[in-house]
Amino acid sequence: MGLVRAISRTSWASALVLVAAAGSACGGGADTGPYDLVIAGGRVMDPESGLDAVRSVGVRDGRIVAIAEGALSGARTIDATGLVVAPGFVDLHAHGNGYGGDRWQVQDGVTTSLELEEGAYPIAEWYQSLEGKSYVNFGASAGHIPARVAVLQGAKTLVEARTMRQEASDPPPVWSHHLATPDERQRILATIEAGLEAGGLGVGFEVNESPGASREEILELFRLAERMGVPIYAHLRLMGQDPISGSIAGAQEVLADALVTGASTHFVHLGSSGLGYAAELVGMIEAARARGLDVTTEVYPYTAASTGIETALFEGDWRGRLGIDFGDVEWPPTGERLTEQSFGRFRARGGPVIVHMMKESNVELLLARPGVMVASDAMPLIDGRGHPRGVGTFARVLGRYVRERKTLPLMDALRKMTLEPAERVRGAAPSMARKGRIAVGADADLTLFDPATVIDRATFAEPTQASAGIPYVVVGGTVVVDGGTLQADVRPGRGIRRGDP
Repeated sequence: MGLVRAISRTSWASALVLVAAAGSACGGGADTGPYDLVIAGGRVMDPESGLDAVRSVGVRDGRIVAIAEGALSGARTIDATGLVVAPGFVDLHAHGNGYGGDRWQVQDGVTTSLELEEGAYPIAEWYQSLEGKSYVNFGASAGHIPARVAVLQGAKTLVEARTMRQEASDPPPVWSHHLATPDERQRILATIEAGLEAGGLGVGFEVNESPGASREEILELFRLAERMGVPIYAHLRLMGQDPISGSIAGAQEVLADALVTGASTHFVHLGSSGLGYAAELVGMIEAARARGLDVTTEVYPYTAASTGIETALFEGDWRGRLGIDFGDVEWPPTGERLTEQSFGRFRARGGPVIVHMMKESNVELLLARPGVMVASDAMPLIDGRGHPRGVGTFARVLGRYVRERKTLPLMDALRKMTLEPAERVRGAAPSMARKGRIAVGADADLTLFDPATVIDRATFAEPTQASAGIPYVVVGGTVVVDGGTLQADVRPGRGIRRGDP
């Protein structure tokens, strides 16, 4: 149903152009050059068509214009012998845009990095701030928390909103725990709708960080998303192992709202949200899909989460709820594991922590399930410290889980990193029909990697180590990673907005 909804909400003309162009590549009317860039003799893997063969790819004006069995000539040729030529990776869940995260992500093969959980505010200014400054393509949802902070505390920018979010939690900030009045809820919805009109790609919420948001307030977000034809990107209200108020209850709220409104819905980071209930939650999502709901999810390949120590996640009996203790929480600036005393001190200060609370078996379970996408939940590195997922997620899947552990086949992994996330966004932005695939007419966003050596090198102790085995990354026809070296003088990334044809 998700694909049907995506096509029904996009431009049939755009879709037909791609189909016609793809057909011409196989027939006598194929483009004969010259080309700006040729990628020669690589193993081209396209999850949409199933192509897995040695081909040469011709690029002109930022688009793929030829895919040929024979040689092509161009202004520049990259010898891709022994390399996989894949669509550039599409990350649905990244918080590093504008904070330097793009330099690490592009070296991990990411060509499109989207902030769809937290979202941005104000949307127009956020896009403008990144134009001409990003290595990768970018986009954002209209976020519920930024809108709440704007309405309830008067924040005028996302930076100001984030500052307010990191205030000491005793007492908690107004935006977090306040039960909004009907008038305030309408103003919050109007703020989000304005963000969608300005190009926001969906409605994102982190309701676990805003426990004052009533169930009615969250239901209204689903109604708005359905009316505006965009997906919901949902963080569970409730997380943890409590059989009454844990992860299953949180998932039930999201699924019920999706059912009664018909809104397309995406669960973020199911590994950390699901904890011990990961198998049950993915089973619930698959059952909902089998009954016609347009519901998807994602996972990142690590056994630790990361969030602000000042957030509502750490209120009440968080140790019992999450099944962890103080020593499972890490303070990145020093690498120390916390005690009861240091936890209280750092919580009053505020800032991101690393929470070691997931199981490897759940990561493998989720990666192997159909329809579970790969997304990093990348967070900015502060003074070179933080969670490595914003640096090595995609290479880690390819190296550790495809090559070493054989958790899933290579083509399946690529589909989870490229085509499926592109299709998730396509209903809001028809331009995503040109991403996540290798076809004539598609955008020339390409990642070239060595399947025998690709691996993540970023660690919790040393996260600023770029992935290995990804020698070339092309964004919009521009080579951004060249022979394994990031090209600091190019910034080809472009904004992806709601309604883009």
